[in-house]
Amino acid sequence: MSSATGLDPAIEYHVVNSLGWPGLRPLQEAAVAPIRAGDDCVLLAPTAGGKTEAATFPLLSQMTNAEWSGTSVLYVTPLRALLNNLLPRLESYTAWIGRTTALWHGDVGPSERRRILADRPDVLLTTPESLEAMLVSRTVDHTRFFSGLQAVVIDELHSFAGSDRGWHLLGVLERVERVIGRKLQRVGLSATIGNPQAVGEWMQGSTTDRGPMQVVEGIAAAVAPEPEVTLDYVGSMENAATVISRMHRGEKRLVFLESRRRAEELAFLLRERDIQTFVSHSSLSVDERRRSEQAFAEAQDTVIVATSTLELGIDIGDLDRMIQIDAPRTVSSFLQRLGRTGRRVGGTRNALFLATNLDGVLDASALLLLWKQGFVEDVVAPPHPRHLAAQQLLALALQEGRLAPSALADWWGDLPLMADGPEVLDYLGSEAFLVEDSGLLSIGPRAEAEFGKRHFIELLSSFVAAPELRVVAGTKEIGFVSPLSLPAPADRENKPLVLAGRGWNIREVDWNRFTVWVEEVPTKGDVKWPSDAIALSYEMTQARREILLGQTPDVELSKRFPQALERVRADHAEEVSARGLVVWPQAEGQRVWTWAGLKANATLLAGLGLDAVGVENDYVDFPIDVESADVDVSAVPHPGPGAVVGLKFSAALPPDLATRTLGERLADPAGAHASAIAARVVVSQRE
Repeated sequence: MSSATGLDPAIEYHVVNSLGWPGLRPLQEAAVAPIRAGDDCVLLAPTAGGKTEAATFPLLSQMTNAEWSGTSVLYVTPLRALLNNLLPRLESYTAWIGRTTALWHGDVGPSERRRILADRPDVLLTTPESLEAMLVSRTVDHTRFFSGLQAVVIDELHSFAGSDRGWHLLGVLERVERVIGRKLQRVGLSATIGNPQAVGEWMQGSTTDRGPMQVVEGIAAAVAPEPEVTLDYVGSMENAATVISRMHRGEKRLVFLESRRRAEELAFLLRERDIQTFVSHSSLSVDERRRSEQAFAEAQDTVIVATSTLELGIDIGDLDRMIQIDAPRTVSSFLQRLGRTGRRVGGTRNALFLATNLDGVLDASALLLLWKQGFVEDVVAPPHPRHLAAQQLLALALQEGRLAPSALADWWGDLPLMADGPEVLDYLGSEAFLVEDSGLLSIGPRAEAEFGKRHFIELLSSFVAAPELRVVAGTKEIGFVSPLSLPAPADRENKPLVLAGRGWNIREVDWNRFTVWVEEVPTKGDVKWPSDAIALSYEMTQARREILLGQTPDVELSKRFPQALERVRADHAEEVSARGLVVWPQAEGQRVWTWAGLKANATLLAGLGLDAVGVENDYVDFPIDVESADVDVSAVPHPGPGAVVGLKFSAALPPDLATRTLGERLADPAGAHASAIAARVVVSQRE
């Protein structure tokens, strides 16, 4: 490797002699110049595409050249396990230039923290929550500790940007910048996303002193082989276990499922078949997951069964096969999982889909149709993070002791997080979350009562994802549903919830535990296979319609898959038409098969001034004739009483504002607009 790479000579030497690389990968080469110039960057590559090195090698080179001192680089990820996994690599990289790396998160003990504070590492691996805990801690002199900061690497940027944890991270970084008095260079790492420029600009935070931002993608030296993707229909979890146990013996297989319950079920079935099987999901302890992942990394003829916990960049060694039970909800998730394979020289990315029911046939076909069309979802930050504004204001009061009501712009500039900050701040003061003394605000008794236990750990803890309720019958978990899919309280006796192919009477909705307690009843209506009451996107639901109308993804199909696909099309024949949307007259109103997704359908109902509850992904029931209806697609669905507790820190918002915030996150105005136009013409009616 020549010095033309632009890296520090010591880094170049070790890349060749310690790592044994003949040269940098295309992304790594392309990232050197903009990162060393100080530009904000988004680095894009599939899983295991060398993104960590693409970010850290130029930063370490700059660290040496500019003689950075103290803790000068933060490396932030959404998962502690990912940080643990990265530590040995980054320790070796920093050692090449005589520098150090350390780890700081909730599992790091007090003695190690004292050592870090006494001897600051050059690179600190941490989570946003731990970073904020350092800001508010009375044992950390954050002004001194962060004084040398120059850059932050944000790993799994797409994971942050699509959730409230992203808004939280941006809020915390703005506070760090205010403490040190300068902007940090921000380098985001992500798998392929549909809108990298927009995500990069979002990552930059407030516009104050904002520099240039570049999206960096490595141009492959050679065209990568087309991934080997196969669709198969097996009909049950038992059959899926049998197929997995018999195929690819002697190889390392990673199997993804969409729920912890199904992951445990499959693991049990595989062990019954004498297959060495490990499990990884969020309900297992950190130690248990770590043991499974380590054992899997060292084994050969073995299977690890996982939920999305292994979708992110945790290293589990070279992988031979990725197997997907039914389908993930997004193309981007599929790409993350596909990128787990084909890492060896000469290897090929591969995926085997095993549909355990007919709905799985439809979902997997739709997902792969979108993928073959080149579609990847845009990553969009959740709108109107008012509850996070409340959290940040309270955390700042903890950090500073007291704050001036006029300080919002000083700390966060024009960060959209604080768009409704003044209104939120007024409420915090009026409800004694904050109390005023001599014109300054400090933590009040209401904040102590709501969030003050264990040194305000609830205020500083991680954030919930899109709200989904766990459905439980007795002691058995049935699945998950969106709050929008629950029938209205008055309708629950004559409109049971349909899930896993069965009908369930709702006995109780426990919003504090986000659990629906049910009991099985004879299914009402025509239920042909397990329904999916989790919100699917407009694009995914439209792709399901295209499959039903005859489209087939251009991937390898097993011998039994086409027959299963024809069964799906026959079962849905009355619900789709190539001429437009199908409308069924009902005793009161109409059922319109919009194929628009649960959120768009809820928005349609809200736009007609109706309660947006009891909706489905594929259709919406209107109590009126929609041909002449005037739909306000900017309307906000009302998720039902009690659902707002799924919005963390909602207690620090006015109830009506908290409800509106959750409703805005359950809306799809674009999908509703497209469906409203199409639904004005009745194409066909059911006899």
